[in-house]
Amino acid sequence: MPTIGVSVPIPEPWATELQDYRVGLGDETAVQVPTHITLVPPTEVGDADLSLIEKHLAEASADLAPFEILLRGTGTFRPVSEVVFVMLATGISQCEQLAERLRSGPLARPLNFPYHPHVTVAHDLAPDLLDRAFTELASFTAYFTVTAFSLYRHDPGTGWQPTREFPLQ
Repeated sequence: MPTIGVSVPIPEPWATELQDYRVGLGDETAVQVPTHITLVPPTEVGDADLSLIEKHLAEASADLAPFEILLRGTGTFRPVSEVVFVMLATGISQCEQLAERLRSGPLARPLNFPYHPHVTVAHDLAPDLLDRAFTELASFTAYFTVTAFSLYRHDPGTGWQPTREFPLQ
């Protein structure tokens, strides 16, 4: 069964900057994960459901306006999860509303944790590396307009690949 996810891609130059930072910390999975804000977490779906899911995503994006994101500073889910992330200072409620809208119909599913939009910069690394990421990226800032979200499909060899973009109107 294919595994899909839906995310807001982080634009350049920040996408590469944050991905390179993650790789530099030794997070080997980072090369297969485009820098993003998750809207729908990894979800196994049937091949036959993909067209229905794409239709659902297109309908969900049809009446949504673009919105602003300000990424600023770091946060962590420790000790619950060994993750350090860049925080959203602006755009939290828009991401929450969009994620809730997308996680309905064919993508309805319970979440393992409450939804908290963020950009992961360190995951499942040694505590000193998580501490380092938390400190070194504390002054990180990026501001951009979200004009679309993307559907991704996981490929075991190459990682997460965008398959379709859904523009916000």
